[in-house]
Amino acid sequence: MTFPRSAGLAALFLAAAVSLASAADPLSPAQKDAVREVVREYLMENPEVLIEALQAYEARMAEDQQKQQQAVLAQRKEQLERDPTSPVGGAPDGDVTLVEFTDYRCGYCKKVFPAVHDLLKADGGIRYVVKELPILGPESVVAARAALAVWRSTPAKYMPFHAALMTARGSLDETRILEIAAEVGIDSKALMTAMRDPEIAAILGKNRELAQALNINGTPAFVIGGHLIPGAVEADTLRQLVAAARKG
Repeated sequence: MTFPRSAGLAALFLAAAVSLASAADPLSPAQKDAVREVVREYLMENPEVLIEALQAYEARMAEDQQKQQQAVLAQRKEQLERDPTSPVGGAPDGDVTLVEFTDYRCGYCKKVFPAVHDLLKADGGIRYVVKELPILGPESVVAARAALAVWRSTPAKYMPFHAALMTARGSLDETRILEIAAEVGIDSKALMTAMRDPEIAAILGKNRELAQALNINGTPAFVIGGHLIPGAVEADTLRQLVAAARKG
């Protein structure tokens, strides 16, 4: 949402003032004009009022958005953490679940991947759920489809394939993706067929809908302990979030 500039906000103040005055006692057109002029002069002389109103409005909007987000997180917890179509790494029976919405062509996802990888390696109690969210073009979609096909056919190969895609540089067209698959011991011909399964497109559609419901507009985005954390976070931050989630 785009917030109105000062002129627009001033117009809202003017309209509100006229409305309040009209509610108490109907005003003539001339009286309405006089009220508008008084309010206009006050705002011109005290522009900080507009800034305060803007800050209050933004704070209220942020609070409302957070409340809505928390409600969706609670309502969709099962889908976020236990959807069998979503790949799972780390400890399948871990006491803390870390969900990541990710795109294999996302530079920030690649940047944060080592921190996630090291965290899972160091902490054996984290259940890591990947929500494939290809938002950066056709190559992203192809990579996500391939990853989900691996999860559906040979789950044990998913995390090595996921890591290989995350650390790959350059193009991720289908030819390169199949080469990466072969490098981690996946039958590339079988994968090429499996990744065209219509069910995979349905899974990606479900992930997009979930992301939209949570107002996730980019990748990476993490969900842990009932909180949504957008963007690439530092390793220390991830550890702190895990510790907080364990405390409840």
